Amino acid sequence: MSAERFHANGIDGASGGYLLPELTPADVARAARGEPVDAIAAELERRQRAGEAHYGVPDEADPDDLGDTGWGIVFAHDADPAIREALAPLVAHREAQAAAKNPQRFRVLAGEHGVRPGQSKNDFLVENGGVPGECDPDRMPYYLLLVGSPAAIPFELQYQLDVQHAVGRLHFDAPDDYARYAQAVIDAERGAATRARRLALLGPRNADDDATSLSADVLLAELQAAAAAGRLAKGWQVDALIGADATKARLAAHLGGAETPAILFTASHGMGFPSGDPRQARHQGALLAQDWPGPVEHRGRIPESMYFSADDLGADADVRGLVAFCFACYGAGTPARDQFSRAAAADLRTLAPAPFVAPLARALTAHPRGPALAFVGHVERAWGYSFHWPQAGAATRAFRDALRRLALGRRIGHALEPFNDRHAALSTDLTALLEKIRDGYRADEAELARLWTANNDARNYVIIGDPAIRACAATEE
Repeated sequence: MSAERFHANGIDGASGGYLLPELTPADVARAARGEPVDAIAAELERRQRAGEAHYGVPDEADPDDLGDTGWGIVFAHDADPAIREALAPLVAHREAQAAAKNPQRFRVLAGEHGVRPGQSKNDFLVENGGVPGECDPDRMPYYLLLVGSPAAIPFELQYQLDVQHAVGRLHFDAPDDYARYAQAVIDAERGAATRARRLALLGPRNADDDATSLSADVLLAELQAAAAAGRLAKGWQVDALIGADATKARLAAHLGGAETPAILFTASHGMGFPSGDPRQARHQGALLAQDWPGPVEHRGRIPESMYFSADDLGADADVRGLVAFCFACYGAGTPARDQFSRAAAADLRTLAPAPFVAPLARALTAHPRGPALAFVGHVERAWGYSFHWPQAGAATRAFRDALRRLALGRRIGHALEPFNDRHAALSTDLTALLEKIRDGYRADEAELARLWTANNDARNYVIIGDPAIRACAATEE
């Protein structure tokens, strides 16, 4: 039997232990065999076999021209009218861009055209003139901004729409938060709130901790090397704070402080808390810093001094124009139930009373001094399989390509297409293997476990914010 063990990123803030126990290939393979093929696997398989370079964008379309691709905003069917009113300036701004060549390429989907409880992705598309399995901007725009909580518009719908479309989400507590975000995007695109071309790479290497050793020595090191060779952000200043430099104080300096860049990429543990814990709603997905001395030296509850949360984003923080990409468990959000618990031979356990967008992502994109433009992160747990494959080594191309596109000024929804490509390839391989197993093939448990884990991990990257924003946005109107 393989000696390989599976470790998820993520630390339980209440106990100080890992969010998931160490799992064997047999544990994970048992979960994989018992799960149905992911609902979007067939579409991803078609995407991979078609070999289309821009699966969501027609060949003749420029993915950076909203007049070609279109832009739409999608509300829950019962959305508060005050939220629609708060976003009206952004909607008008995007309408001028997206409807410039064809009015059908701009859509507002609300009320009877909004998302209803239990509505499938295909039903939503068909009922609103879209086509399942392809993106035709004349029928449904490529860029889609979802507005609402993941209880009203599920994370699963976001994943499924993202197969063909470039999808982002906004969810705040008050209409004023939406209004601030809308103005921040308009200001950035009119040149009133841009940042210097600086990219910061930041991540701890905590003692006696396999997960952060891997992210520091593989993911961040490869990104740093690509930057040094001029292959990541040519013409940009690139700063790397890896290991000892990745303290909470340095995180604070890069998240609203004097060192805040245009693009911040972090790789770390994300904080998790039990359902009902009073810190969950405030600190779930917070970024664990180098201040944590590791699992051997530190035992018990993790103090707030060791991680950066939404509570650390002060009123004087300046995050205007920031695009943050944070690789961390629960960095972008938390579902209500744990999809990985079956790997520990358990029923799906409750993670939270209801699914929610991560508090740090929300705080950044609704900051009262001026919001960040976007936050990219992970829903559920993040795994090292995002960037490293046992026996094969580093697999960082999706991260490199996404950051390179952002630095080149591509719209963020299109910049993240390499993650959909990776998901497509993994889903195709996993689907084929599961079909062989159902026909009697005895698969290697480690191979099945790797594919299942990597596939689920690749699916869960999401954008919090308008998917049509650009880093260092140039004047558009």
